[in-house]
Amino acid sequence: MKIGIDVGSTTIKSVVLNNFGEVIYQSYERHYCKIKEKTSELLKKIRDKYPREKSMELSISGSAAMGMAEKWKVPFVQEVYATRIAATTLEDDVDVIIELGGEDAKILFLKDGMEVRMNGSCAGGTGAFIDQMATLLNMSLEEMNEAAKDYKKIYTIASRCGVFAKSDIQPLLNQGVVKSDLSASIFFAVVNQTIAGLAQGRVIKGNVLYLGGPLSFNSELRKAFDKTLNLTGKCPDNSLYYVALGAAYYASEKIDIDNLIITLNNYREDETYSMAPPLFKTKEEYDEFKLRHEKSKVLIKDEIDAASPITIGIDSGSTTIKIVAINENKEIVSSIYRPNSGNAVEVVKEYLENIYNTYPKVKISAVAATGYGEQLIKNAFKVDYGMVETVAHFTAAKHFMNNVDFIIDIGGQDIKCFKIHNGAIDNIFLNEACSSGCGSFLQTFANALGYSVEEFANLGLFSKNPVDLGSRCTVFMNSSVKQVQKDGATIEDISAGLSVSVVKNALYKVIRASNAESLGKNIVVQGGTFLNDAVLRAFEQELNVQVLRPTISGLMGAYGAALYAHGKNNDKSTILNKSELENFNHEVKMTNCGLCNNHCRLTINTFGESRKYIGGNRCDRPISNKNHGEVSNIYEYKRSLLDSYPNISGKRGKIGIPMGLNMYELYPFWYKFFTTLQFEVEKSEPSSREIYLKGQTTIPSDTVCFPAKLIHGHVQSLIDGGVDTIFYPCMTYNIQDSSADNCYNCPVVAYYSEVIQGNMPDVSKVTYIYDYIGIHRPKDFPKKMHNILVKYFMDISLKEVKEATTLAYKEYDRYLKKVRIKGEEIIEKAEKEGKDIIVLAGRPYHIDSEINHGIDKYINSYGAAVISEDVISHNVDKVDLQVLNQWTYHARLYKAAKYIADKPNMNLVQLVSFGCGVDAITTDEVREILEESNKIYTQIKIDEITNLGAIQIRLRSLFAAIHQGEGE
Repeated sequence: MKIGIDVGSTTIKSVVLNNFGEVIYQSYERHYCKIKEKTSELLKKIRDKYPREKSMELSISGSAAMGMAEKWKVPFVQEVYATRIAATTLEDDVDVIIELGGEDAKILFLKDGMEVRMNGSCAGGTGAFIDQMATLLNMSLEEMNEAAKDYKKIYTIASRCGVFAKSDIQPLLNQGVVKSDLSASIFFAVVNQTIAGLAQGRVIKGNVLYLGGPLSFNSELRKAFDKTLNLTGKCPDNSLYYVALGAAYYASEKIDIDNLIITLNNYREDETYSMAPPLFKTKEEYDEFKLRHEKSKVLIKDEIDAASPITIGIDSGSTTIKIVAINENKEIVSSIYRPNSGNAVEVVKEYLENIYNTYPKVKISAVAATGYGEQLIKNAFKVDYGMVETVAHFTAAKHFMNNVDFIIDIGGQDIKCFKIHNGAIDNIFLNEACSSGCGSFLQTFANALGYSVEEFANLGLFSKNPVDLGSRCTVFMNSSVKQVQKDGATIEDISAGLSVSVVKNALYKVIRASNAESLGKNIVVQGGTFLNDAVLRAFEQELNVQVLRPTISGLMGAYGAALYAHGKNNDKSTILNKSELENFNHEVKMTNCGLCNNHCRLTINTFGESRKYIGGNRCDRPISNKNHGEVSNIYEYKRSLLDSYPNISGKRGKIGIPMGLNMYELYPFWYKFFTTLQFEVEKSEPSSREIYLKGQTTIPSDTVCFPAKLIHGHVQSLIDGGVDTIFYPCMTYNIQDSSADNCYNCPVVAYYSEVIQGNMPDVSKVTYIYDYIGIHRPKDFPKKMHNILVKYFMDISLKEVKEATTLAYKEYDRYLKKVRIKGEEIIEKAEKEGKDIIVLAGRPYHIDSEINHGIDKYINSYGAAVISEDVISHNVDKVDLQVLNQWTYHARLYKAAKYIADKPNMNLVQLVSFGCGVDAITTDEVREILEESNKIYTQIKIDEITNLGAIQIRLRSLFAAIHQGEGE
């Protein structure tokens, strides 16, 4: 008999084969990181089931098994090899294997050069990711799979990280998107992550085998793979056990099972991990800590006085709903803190019904809403006021500490920090991409280890040797936790270490604090995560300061909203009364907006009468039917300017130009150049999700920036459209900016043409011109360009190229001049009308609506004018920097930041693409330039995901800070 054991990242699987190779026993269960114990239990069950077999041939495999094999002297087979053994043994012909596990994902290409692609640093697109999404939707995995069968619309959701996905899904939930669509969208997100993150350009074709728990249990996930890959994959009945089967087939060495069980039970690891100081050395020290923080409290009463009016604050957060009602003395007379369960409207409705039923004569003078679901709640229940959550938290913090100069709020997946200067919000920090400093970070580990988050956190309070896990993302931390468990760390040590990591991530990844003094002297901490005493203690220890934590830490957003409503001195609220609530009806339907080329997928929430809330829109035109962009948006003007170049037939044929990266600014140059040479110029169609998906399977990197990924789709669309010549040259240099030390393009912009040539098979079907070209040297350009062109078009003369070159440079200058003149008009008009002016700074390709996701129009919807950095950068000669100023686009960025220093009506928002290495430099430089002039630095990171929930909070926070705390 043979035993094969597969110890994965989250589960342990086993099979027992008889001497005919038949499976006579199999098991599958989660190990909750208790690998040694679960393995011992499993072997004991097998021994008891087959007591006469004292020795069996045994082999182990799996992502967590190698260390076991070394320590316990057990035969080991690498899991990829085990999978291949099982596949070749059990299946006739397999080309590709796609295996998704709890935290591991693999693609095995078995033919045309065997190759293995595995996830390294991220567990996005795996079973753990799907588990997190099911929890967010408040559904079981089975319910999620069933719901996905009825989907009508697929939404764009990030799958490389559960944090991104939550940020995408939560706004959709708040907009009222049905769970069937969300369930299917999550499965398609997993597919996209697998293809983009693992296949990375290698085509998945032929006979495909689906393995692993997620693919075994979710039929709709398999269908999503089939639809995307345009094939029909096979998921065998025993797909869960392929690695274990491969290990069993591989086993050849007999092992005494009883001796192995004894070895496992007696094995003790040495404590070799790095340790941090204890959070509390004694119980007395903890009691003193608790007493100090219990002083910052609000009087809480058990009932509402019908004779005294109340105000209500509603904080509809990313994962929870907090509601606070206060009386005239600002005492809390009613409150709730509940998970929103994906339906915030129903939670608020139940709360109001309970108030009306319990206190029939209640007088509500005003209600204010804040948080992710602010607009939905405001429209659903006729709430009087809406306010951005940064202002709500500031309002609450001032109630406890009037001279507060720094506030940090850590919620389930959000971190909000802001400095206060002269009684107003001066600088804002929000987590952009990672929740490793948030409550969900702890919750993930608590649930994985079988504890509630409260139980898990309390375990660490008196740990003697907390694990020093550093500051890193959840996925890396999973590996670290497993390792220290093997090294002898207790659950208590891990709990304490993770609480310290939450603090370090918040301080050094989000705030990026250099020292405690840089934060301020009067610090208020709030948010549900700070209700955790271990996190609060770690925060004080790390900064070596005593901070103030209100006893209502988790309710601060709602309490701040209630205080704001209280300050309005209303006689009576517009909130739905009892009879209106009894007739309350919430309906949701989907449609596409046709008011501009974005074609946003709108979620229309109807609440009876004529009230509705439209979500999913990138601007307010579906609501106001106004087009702010016509006169006050330079991005819109640039797009229309590029579209104004007409198609002109040419005797030499057609040249296709993919619209992306530097082509956005250089299109006028190349259009004039080639039309003068009597070519017809066809630029690729406007970017869209469909364009992106056209080229997705040929993208060789999951970490390159979204604008680069999008180029694949543009090239493919030109080929599909019948263009037989595509011009996309390599360009090390850009046109020189006189104030810069050099005029480099970033490496991606400069050389991505080579990536297209090496990874898009279809470019071999056309003439693809991707030679190295230097337009930064106008005198040399004609001769070198002529040498390139005659390789493809022998009848072009040097004289023609010289003439085309002269006109091309003139057209480029004319384009820039038009942009600057229009920008000056926008500035002049905004100043005359007293409007804010936002410098939406980035690269030329950021005008692409698919790349910027309509952020320019969203800013317009707040009544602000939008200009770009190139509108004003020429007004500044040079900026003193701490870095080498060698990038053309960056030089403009620095000068624009310097230009607005003394302009009270101008503020800068920097657009940064995820994966942009050079922006690690630019962001720090721009921040420093702005903060030297007491300007607020706002950064927005963008990628292929379109939901604007977190971006809207950041921009509204900026406007709130500019206008010193206005609520709307």
